[in-house]
Amino acid sequence: MKCVVCKHDKTVKGETSVTLERDGTTLVIKGVPAQVCPNCGEAYVDEETTRKLLQTANDAAKNGVRVEIRDYVVA
Repeated sequence: MKCVVCKHDKTVKGETSVTLERDGTTLVIKGVPAQVCPNCGEAYVDEETTRKLLQTANDAAKNGVRVEIRDYVVA
């Protein structure tokens, strides 16, 4: 897909880090699969991966996590 931010290049398969904040919890997840623009670095995460990330953030908040850094794990 063409990058919607810089409109200069097509995205390629890669990885990104995602930071989520919810209910006083900050969660950084590294190694998230994404489509990444080689020109500007903008990353696009698909719907299924986003669903998993949001569920992980909800679970972390429920478990009282305040700040945590995790690696993305494919289930």
